[in-house]
Amino acid sequence: MSEIKKLDLQRQEMPKQPPHIRKRNFKEVALGYSAELASYEAKRCLQCKKPFCIEGCPVEINIPGFIKKIAAQDFSAAIRILKEKNCLPAICGRVCPQEEQCENKCVLNKKGAPVAIGRLERFAAEWEAAQGHIEIPKIAEATGKKIAVVGSGPAGITVAGDLILLGHDVTIFEALHEGGGVLTYGIPEFRLPKAVVRREINYIQTLGVRLIANYVVGKIKSLDQLLEQFDAIFIGTGAGLPWFMNIPGENLNGVYSANEYLTRMNLMSGFRFPDSLTPVKQHGRVAVVGGGNVAMDCARTALRRGAEEVNIIYRRSRDELPARLEEVENAEEEGIVFQLLTLPLRLMGDANGWLQEIECQRMKLGEADQSGRRKPIPIEGSEFKIPMDACIVAIGNSPNPLISQSKPDLEVSSKGTIKIEEKTGKTSIGRIWAGGDIVTGAATVILAMGAGRIAARSMHEYLMGRQ
Repeated sequence: MSEIKKLDLQRQEMPKQPPHIRKRNFKEVALGYSAELASYEAKRCLQCKKPFCIEGCPVEINIPGFIKKIAAQDFSAAIRILKEKNCLPAICGRVCPQEEQCENKCVLNKKGAPVAIGRLERFAAEWEAAQGHIEIPKIAEATGKKIAVVGSGPAGITVAGDLILLGHDVTIFEALHEGGGVLTYGIPEFRLPKAVVRREINYIQTLGVRLIANYVVGKIKSLDQLLEQFDAIFIGTGAGLPWFMNIPGENLNGVYSANEYLTRMNLMSGFRFPDSLTPVKQHGRVAVVGGGNVAMDCARTALRRGAEEVNIIYRRSRDELPARLEEVENAEEEGIVFQLLTLPLRLMGDANGWLQEIECQRMKLGEADQSGRRKPIPIEGSEFKIPMDACIVAIGNSPNPLISQSKPDLEVSSKGTIKIEEKTGKTSIGRIWAGGDIVTGAATVILAMGAGRIAARSMHEYLMGRQ
């Protein structure tokens, strides 16, 4: 009779910088597992015969397999297993919502203590980087087929990484001066160090992928012109067109879109000003409108830039916040003020056109809407004003219409997202695939990677004449 493994519900916490220290620096908040902590946490895995955790992973990582190797302290084997399915483990281990995906499916989650899969993934990736040698997997014999990938975000990198290993010639075209897409311009240094992003992109280039920066497809060359040079195209240009509230005062000085604010801070290194060349105005009281991860990133960045007070204004309650719980808790620990059940009505400025106040209204929750969350309803007579000299609008994004405008026969939705076959990633145009936020609207890194993996499989089948 086989021995039954006893449940270990003592989940190992990730060491972090103390809040009073980290809120004034841009160093990474989470410090990562030591080898000892990683091994201890990995031993909690029950090695289920039917691992539901894999079902929760959009890129289908052999989760029990790499965790078993960490438990045995065979870290090189662990990272090898990870990279069979994921070319960005150091990134996914930091920013993916494992609590909603693989960890949510973990059997131990029923006891409230799932195995810390994301933290173990991060550990394996950091262990490999610390060795000073990145193992290169075997690359298939050259097929002679050429692929263009438009956009170097998570979806594009995944497509490129998968197809280069299958023997295809891959070129990524990136509109900005540095690769990584939202990983570079959107996610702050304290959550995802840019050195980590560059390391992962360098790995893809080491495999043989070419990255051409400062290249705006739709302006420099159209999709039709790329089709003359390449056998297939993947579009992964993300969702970089910011939404605004359409309320009075949004044109005042001191009002930013989250895209502009985070791009200045991250891609253009504004967080290092005055040591960088990107000037960033110092604000004292900052409001961030929205409740997602981007809103948390903006608020925590503003705090680190020296703001005296940062408020998050969100029209629903804490329970409806779409941001990861970990990010909400980090923001609360650092002293971010949450103005919940609150809706901005108008932004008011001084005689020189600078933001001075935000007029808001209190809300209450009604019945659930189409999103499944309770609908916020204004409370009459509850208007009030908050003195603020900056407001960052972080309520969502749409795809930039440049690509679709340059290819009118490319079928798009009413929201500007590209329509695809869900099981293949194929668009309405032959030899063109798409995936990630350009298809779904703003979503997560790992979902974009999963879409890239689906498209890469379909592209390979097509290129090899099997469809």
